[in-house]
Amino acid sequence: MQPGSSAAPRHRTVEAPAGRLHLVEQGSGPLVLLVHGFPESWYSWRRQLPALAAAGYRAVAIDVRGYGRSSKPAETDAYRMLDLVEDNVAVVRALGEESTVIVGHDWGSNIASSSALLHPEVFTAVALLSVPYAPSGGPRPTDIFSRIGGPEQEFYVSYFQEPGRAEAEIEPDVRGWLAGFYAALSADTMPAPNDPDPHFVARGGGRLRDRFPTEALPAWLSEDDLDVYAGEFERTGITGALNRYRSMDRDWEDLAPYRGAPVEQPSLFIGGALDASTTWMSDAIDAYTTTLPGLAASHLLDGCGHWIQQERPDEVNRLLTDWLAALQG
Repeated sequence: MQPGSSAAPRHRTVEAPAGRLHLVEQGSGPLVLLVHGFPESWYSWRRQLPALAAAGYRAVAIDVRGYGRSSKPAETDAYRMLDLVEDNVAVVRALGEESTVIVGHDWGSNIASSSALLHPEVFTAVALLSVPYAPSGGPRPTDIFSRIGGPEQEFYVSYFQEPGRAEAEIEPDVRGWLAGFYAALSADTMPAPNDPDPHFVARGGGRLRDRFPTEALPAWLSEDDLDVYAGEFERTGITGALNRYRSMDRDWEDLAPYRGAPVEQPSLFIGGALDASTTWMSDAIDAYTTTLPGLAASHLLDGCGHWIQQERPDEVNRLLTDWLAALQG
């Protein structure tokens, strides 16, 4: 395959600390590793794979451990950030490469920045989508999240902490739950500012889906797309995905040596202006001159929600390929 080829994507599995990791690759040239977030899969990069391949890159999208066709260790502790980083290193080595540019969305953004921080010799540049980089530090994460919401509602991250609790809401109707969750964070279907916030659960037996939109799917999500996502979680369950949230305190301990550390490599940030991640973490974006000294640009896309590379694929593809071209000199 010649650089720039956009031949059909190829599925394969590789050995990794997780056991095996499923990935999809397209194109040839310099490696670009794509890491998804919650609750998604490699499929969230379906519009980036051909664009990157056509631009002359070997684009590889993984199923993070616990998702899709990748291994799903049973222990909650197996989903700590250190292990996810080592999975990424193993993928690069299994592909016969020494280094890569890494691109992450949502939890994948945290995984990408941690990969760059822990293994700068492997992850030579990093692009972060939707969730800004904020160095490790401060109080224990579950202590912070437990204070958000007040006496009448509970923050979704706290709701996810107890094994089995969110599973009992999600797994009886995976497709319906995913449809509502995707719609709740999409620019064209998210609740109005004065409606109950879908990031919270009413205390005393409430569910996240009680606040999800139900009228229509967002424009970026077809019924067929939803079938793909739902089919994976119906087959695997949602516990592996939720265990990422349940490992946050362990990450806080593991990454203590890196508290306050900047990511020095060349970097890019792209967020949605209507995404709670960019508004809640606006201070992190403001601190980029210190925390991301190699930042080429920080983009906030007007009228865009959380699922940025799916809501605005053409714009994200252009920003990514322009940045990658500049890295090549």
